[in-house]
Amino acid sequence: MARNTANVTIQDDTRDKGKVFVLTEMPASRAEAWAARALMALMSSGAQIPAGYERFGLAGMAEIGLKGLSGLKWEDAEPLLSEMMHCIQIVPDPSKPHVIRGLIEEDIEEISTRIKLRAEVWKLHVGFLKAVAPSIFAALETAKQSPMRNTKTSRQSSAR
Repeated sequence: MARNTANVTIQDDTRDKGKVFVLTEMPASRAEAWAARALMALMSSGAQIPAGYERFGLAGMAEIGLKGLSGLKWEDAEPLLSEMMHCIQIVPDPSKPHVIRGLIEEDIEEISTRIKLRAEVWKLHVGFLKAVAPSIFAALETAKQSPMRNTKTSRQSSAR
């Protein structure tokens, strides 16, 4: 079975209007590694993460969402954000949809387009999880209702 893909046409009235991008999900091994790095970075940053999230891998990351990554230091966030862009290709001429190539710097002219495309990459990778793993999301909801913990504080407490 092929990896999931999505075509995104920019509709906003910007310099990128009408550009067509093709998003392709990461292979499972890369997605797992990405999610593990993101969770570890969040945990080491002292982010407030409900107990048990680390057991749910990519599903846990789906629930935390892109907003969770906003609290990371740039040196931790930048490689994760950069790797997301590797999932994006462009259709240089929308009248030839079969011609697809990797991005070059000049392909995206607006910051808002980059943000929108990252959000779409996120959805491509985790959007299906709610449909195929309702039990995981039920467990995550239960974990959310338990007291929040600061991972740095928890780690320091357990070291004593």
